[in-house]
Amino acid sequence: MAGAGEEMKLLSTWFSPFGSRVKLALHLKGLSYEYVEENLQSKSQLLLESNPVHKKVPVLFHRGKALCESMVIVDYIEEAFPDAGPSLLPSDPYERAISRFWVSFIENKFVGPWCQLFEGAKTRAEKAEGLKQILAARMAMEGALEGKPFFGGDSVGCVDIALGGLLVWVRASEVLFGVKFFDAATTPLLSAWAERFAALDAARAALPDFGRVLQYAMMVRGPAAGAVAVNN
Repeated sequence: MAGAGEEMKLLSTWFSPFGSRVKLALHLKGLSYEYVEENLQSKSQLLLESNPVHKKVPVLFHRGKALCESMVIVDYIEEAFPDAGPSLLPSDPYERAISRFWVSFIENKFVGPWCQLFEGAKTRAEKAEGLKQILAARMAMEGALEGKPFFGGDSVGCVDIALGGLLVWVRASEVLFGVKFFDAATTPLLSAWAERFAALDAARAALPDFGRVLQYAMMVRGPAAGAVAVNN
């Protein structure tokens, strides 16, 4: 647990998949923190002052200093508390670089199209293109899991956190768009990984309730997002 002088505060929202990443890292490392729920409809002065560039959550406060961007925060947690809990990054420089490559891949090739699909795609053609990119990315991630239970090997690492924080939202999106992103037939390794990850104590503590996220997603996106045909 974080000791005296190590107090941390996390500013986020209950539904944020990016906030979930930070929660996962904190729980995996066994670190205590204060959680503060942000209202994005009426952003607090604390958020506006601590993240003046993007004005987004999550924000982690440690020793009175604010840190932004979920995976930047995860990196910081690992470096600030190297002896707490399991290591989230490999000690070998090459393996550490490979982990960071996959984090970047998830951000650019999976999260980017998913956000565009959920928030920006207007036409069926735009939705189909976004889904096509996501489905291509998942096949690359399937290959990265070959021969190991987690992206980090025998234990969870930063790549698992990068994707695992999105897990509940991925499942909600499957319902909204009528497409299975992780399924036993097409991506058996990813499907098994998702079940394995969701069963972790840290995931149970950090990830939001699926039913509540689905209800929120339907309210924001609309229940008639509709199935989209994608040519693989």
